Amino acid sequence: MIILQHVYYAHPNKGAIFEDLNLTVGNQEKIAVTGNNGSGKSTLLKIIAGELTLSSGFLKTDSIPWFVPQIFGQYNDLTIAEALQVSQKLNALKEILDGNPGEKNLAILNDDWTIEERCRKALLFWKIGDVDMQQKISILSGGQKTKVFLAGIAIHQPQIVLMDEPGNHLDSEGKQMLYEFIQTSKATLVVVSHDRKLLNLAEKVVALTKGGLSIYGGNYDFYKEQKTIEADALSQDLKNKEKELRKAKVTARETAERQQKLEARGKKKQEKAGLPTISMNTFRNNAEKTSSRLKDAHTEKLTGISNELNALRKESPDASAIKFGFDNSFLHRGKVLFKATDLNYGYNDDLLWKEPLNFQVLSGERITLKGKNGSGKTTLINIIRGNTEPISGNVYRAESRSVYIDQEYSLIDNAITVYEQAQRFNAFVLQEHEVKIRLNRFLFSAADWDKPCKALSGGEKMRLVICCITIGSKAPDIIMLDEPTNNLDIQNIEILTAALNEYEGTIFVVSHDEIFLKEIHVDREIFL
Repeated sequence: MIILQHVYYAHPNKGAIFEDLNLTVGNQEKIAVTGNNGSGKSTLLKIIAGELTLSSGFLKTDSIPWFVPQIFGQYNDLTIAEALQVSQKLNALKEILDGNPGEKNLAILNDDWTIEERCRKALLFWKIGDVDMQQKISILSGGQKTKVFLAGIAIHQPQIVLMDEPGNHLDSEGKQMLYEFIQTSKATLVVVSHDRKLLNLAEKVVALTKGGLSIYGGNYDFYKEQKTIEADALSQDLKNKEKELRKAKVTARETAERQQKLEARGKKKQEKAGLPTISMNTFRNNAEKTSSRLKDAHTEKLTGISNELNALRKESPDASAIKFGFDNSFLHRGKVLFKATDLNYGYNDDLLWKEPLNFQVLSGERITLKGKNGSGKTTLINIIRGNTEPISGNVYRAESRSVYIDQEYSLIDNAITVYEQAQRFNAFVLQEHEVKIRLNRFLFSAADWDKPCKALSGGEKMRLVICCITIGSKAPDIIMLDEPTNNLDIQNIEILTAALNEYEGTIFVVSHDEIFLKEIHVDREIFL
């Protein structure tokens, strides 16, 4: 069981992340945690794992959790055995088997005579049986690192398992194994994920926002239904608030006009009555004070309604409104953009693909490139783009414009600000205010324009990339994406999906996210 009560956590440099957060997870319960980038999902898992200390509040777990992290950089100097927390036991077992059964070694081993065998079986199960327990974590691929920590579950058999975006670096086979583990596990599971297929395996979905936790008593489909109901209610609130703002503006204008007429009428009466100057000044001052009070009252009301309206708009960004906005008229459907004949790549006789590749890419197609980790997907993308040449076979590349959006969003320069980044793509020499209008459309307000790009989340970088492409020039013939949903929350996946569905050119995408591929209407698959 996991119990969090009145949890408050403040980041040393970023202020409060959680305030009065409460959550209880029962034994063998499986919950999924979702939320926008920056809402604190990873922080929550690290608090439960004991890696971060609460500022205040109460945390209780029945046993020590096993944590599968999303980011592995902190483990790069460790061996696989050290990362799995079995290094000392393996060394003690080796010493004992070599004839040195000292008290220290026996105490460290603690009768865990099967530790070496469990490690071997666990690594084999996750199909990384060829790795050496003494090699550094840093030389492994992202998928292999994830599998090492997943193997730790079978090695330690914990009662509580915490997983932070475990499917991010796994290929399709690895993801399927992960889904099967979640379905069959008897452990208490808390999984942070944006993988909608994985979210559907949970018994509850916990949505984390800046306002706290909202618990939905069902899987992702149930959660989505409830969110649709909430979004409809929010949309109605937005319409009502906009109507209230319009009405308040009319009332303020009518009140001001009425007061001006009263003051003018009163002034005429005073002049006719021949009142002394001092009395006239008193009446005028009183009238000005009344007008000022009325103006202040209406200004305060209008400001209050406007602030409420802006808050509602931030809660309900319209994904469908964020579009490339290209003129697609010159894109010629059916044109051959790339053709490969007996294509292969490698070094000397060590070829990457057992069978040479033969395929073509036509304008307007939506193609997904699939294959296990290490099958050469990125290499093939570089060949299509013209950055790499094959060692055998022939390629034809039509003259065309392409945009490549990789997992690291390398189109973005981390050393400059959001506004400077947008200006770099300003090929049409848009006026400053026009560039800022584009940034606003992609949810970058004035408060974000001077923010350094390195401070942006994955979702924010994705939105900035799309914004820059729209500023750049005419529509590209082909947009290539490498695992585009890996670092995105669900809201930003929906934004990307809406933008791609509005684009009429060619899409070439590497992804293991089956729901995403279905939603962008991929119609062909190339398997390596």
